[in-house]
Amino acid sequence: MATRAEAPARGVDRRLLRSTRSARAPLAGAVALGVLTAALIVAQAILLGRIVARAFLDGADVHAVRGPLIALAVVIAGRSLCAAGFEASGRLGAGRVMSELRASLTDHVLRARPSGLREQRTGDLVATAVQGVDALEAYFARYLPQVVLAVLVPVLILAYVIPHDLAAGLILLVTVPLIPLFMILIGLAARSRADERWQTLSRLSAHFLDVVRGLETLRANDRDGAQAQTLRDAGEAYRVQTMSTLRIAFISALVLELLAMLGVALVAATVGVQLADGHLAFSVGLAVLLLAPELYAPVRMVGQQFHASTDGMAAAQGMFEVLDTPPSVTPCADPLPAPDPRTGVVALEHVTFAYPGRGVPVVDDVSLELHPGELVALVGPSGEGKSTIASLLLRLLEPDSGSVSCAGLDLRAVDPRAWRRHLAWVPQQPTIFAGTVADNVRLGDADAGDTQVAAAVTAAALDEVVAGLPDGLQTRIGEGGRRLSAGEAQRVAIARAFLRDAPLVVLDEPTAHLDGASAEVVGAAIERLARGRTTLLVVHREALARRADRVLRLEAGRLVDMSAGAQVGA
Repeated sequence: MATRAEAPARGVDRRLLRSTRSARAPLAGAVALGVLTAALIVAQAILLGRIVARAFLDGADVHAVRGPLIALAVVIAGRSLCAAGFEASGRLGAGRVMSELRASLTDHVLRARPSGLREQRTGDLVATAVQGVDALEAYFARYLPQVVLAVLVPVLILAYVIPHDLAAGLILLVTVPLIPLFMILIGLAARSRADERWQTLSRLSAHFLDVVRGLETLRANDRDGAQAQTLRDAGEAYRVQTMSTLRIAFISALVLELLAMLGVALVAATVGVQLADGHLAFSVGLAVLLLAPELYAPVRMVGQQFHASTDGMAAAQGMFEVLDTPPSVTPCADPLPAPDPRTGVVALEHVTFAYPGRGVPVVDDVSLELHPGELVALVGPSGEGKSTIASLLLRLLEPDSGSVSCAGLDLRAVDPRAWRRHLAWVPQQPTIFAGTVADNVRLGDADAGDTQVAAAVTAAALDEVVAGLPDGLQTRIGEGGRRLSAGEAQRVAIARAFLRDAPLVVLDEPTAHLDGASAEVVGAAIERLARGRTTLLVVHREALARRADRVLRLEAGRLVDMSAGAQVGA
């Protein structure tokens, strides 16, 4: 099991190290401070050895050792400053790397996979993007800098000890590698447990998010108690795995301390014998004794910081799995200007698309044309691919074969973001963000003024709702604010589309969850929105479909024009 975990762990290590490009300056500063710290450690031991030898063996008074004492004070102050700068450099580098990793993750989800990660639970993604990236601070701020010290300090100490005391130097040279060896053996088990612990935490986060979202449904079906028990079981599993990981960490610390203690004891015995035989100067012997624990200390700290960084490593593996998910839309390297739907036909030509893992295409060899200013209704049974066609038009997905074009230009040659600036989208279940009504409407155009927002609200028949709110457009809605009904939320989405004023409008089941009265109000708003714009209306309600210029039916992979009775799709 440890062998299987080792290969991906090495891959994660390499990718994390490549992620340090944005933090090279702080990490280089940490390395420089590490070299200086190692030199100061050696200097401190030498000075202490000389001061003690002159004071106790030669009987020198304070004035005679004043110079070395001042030098020792300077060295100790220098070590303190280096330690502070070392930690600050590590944290600065960690902050930059964490910010870049979180930005990469967000960019991938928002741009490379705008249709979302269908195979990933939202709670898992939240845990990875928030707690997971934060957990990497231990890796970059403490573990990596400590590795630098663990390499530099023993090298400089051995460079002093071996020429002055070969026997002690050989003992240190032989025993130091044993600590990393045992650390690696124990670390493999710890990393495997940390991976399991992180997966349990991700499942716990995801399940808790699902429970919070569906709390009313669970209570209505008298399932809240069962879900509470499930959360307790998941929490208990997380506790057990955490304690298991801590046991390994404690055993690791015991082994490392034991090895270091034995090494120091051997060095002390060797130095003592040489001092008794007169083969070693007292000042040198004392310096060697002082340097022995200093040599083991950074190596031991690597083991401790490794255990502190295992959560981050486990989270990094999950983060890289998300980043490695193939993009649903591939931007063109040299994009052409986006065509204008006002002047060109928007067309799907022999389009086929299948979701990964399903095998059977949900859209199969479908062709469709939307002429400028035309309102086309797309009807058909659920699961036949109507929403997928809307996503293909929005370039949230790319067809497996065939093309989506405007004015004869294949949209794969256009920057997806530039194309979406010509579009307004009204989804089946619009998201209401925490903020004011005006903030939510301005999602259509962040730079719109109050007059434009008010006009869009009126056009979408949202003004009737706003009039009943305590603070009007400044009323806070969404999470933590006033909750909107399905019909009210849909009007907010339509107001966004009015404010966006795009020439191509895509509406995906805008009245699916509304009662008859709300559907009629929303339908009238949709008819106003469609005037002068090219519009695709994905809909179930016949009354809403009758407002369209053409009605197309999608069934079994074929499009039929219900207005003309002619078959349109292959």
